[in-house]
Amino acid sequence: MNRREFLVRGATGLAGLTLAGSFANKVWSANLLTNSLVTEPAMIDRVPLGKTGLKASRLAMGTGSIGTGGSSNQTRMGLETFVEMFRHGYDRGVRFTDMAEGYGSMPFVGAAIKGLPRENITLLSKMWTYPDGNPQQQNVRETIHEYLRQLGTEHIDILLLHCMTTIDWNQTRTHYMEAFLRAKEEGLVRAVGVSCHDHGALVTASTEPWVDVIMARINPFGARMDADPQSVCDVLKVARNNGKGLVGMKIFGEGTRVLDHEREQSIRFGFHEAGLDTMTIGFESIAQLDDAVEKVIRNVKS
Repeated sequence: MNRREFLVRGATGLAGLTLAGSFANKVWSANLLTNSLVTEPAMIDRVPLGKTGLKASRLAMGTGSIGTGGSSNQTRMGLETFVEMFRHGYDRGVRFTDMAEGYGSMPFVGAAIKGLPRENITLLSKMWTYPDGNPQQQNVRETIHEYLRQLGTEHIDILLLHCMTTIDWNQTRTHYMEAFLRAKEEGLVRAVGVSCHDHGALVTASTEPWVDVIMARINPFGARMDADPQSVCDVLKVARNNGKGLVGMKIFGEGTRVLDHEREQSIRFGFHEAGLDTMTIGFESIAQLDDAVEKVIRNVKS
């Protein structure tokens, strides 16, 4: 057996041991997996995102695992490692990324996309908001320009109100909603919407004309979700019928449902039962990314 055959067989043998454990387990070497790939591995495809006119890869690279205070597990891995993982994902068709100012991830993504064809990449970011009249409300236009500076781009494809937790968010966030629309008219952003952390907020988003894109917590286990899976699926169906682009998050229950069969079931459920256009997952290694890519490819075809 030569060295390459050893690496390929070794990667195959380790897959069952490592991926069957915690999704954050790093025993399975990312380099070992990379060496085991065929010359031209299968790629994720891009699909329309609702009726936004945008396209996005079926899988997005999340950058906010345990994201708070301007950092996340993805940024804490360091710029060089982050860029390496991002570029590997790009080569496998993962050309959609999910960011937020609270994660500190936009400069990292900016470095990763430098030199890549901008038209091939879909950038989504989220802005923290405060109720109307709150003195902490920021100048939205200035904030968006700061995002653009960090990313090194002229526009953001999707900008969301971050973490809506009340059913009346469309009445208490008019300052941001109006400013997002102006930014859309100026071409600074191409689509707007909300990330929902409350079932009532999701219900409102499903019919709100202002919303182009919804990010919702969904998995078949009800883990880290806002309602039972069927109730969320019912609302997502309404949103889809209203032309909203649907992005799933907490696909693996925020790291609580990460056994191999659970990851397989969650990805299949997201596309076949919840009707998602795409889903975001926070990877912490190339091995995890490749595993998800293979599962997505297999389950959207079946």
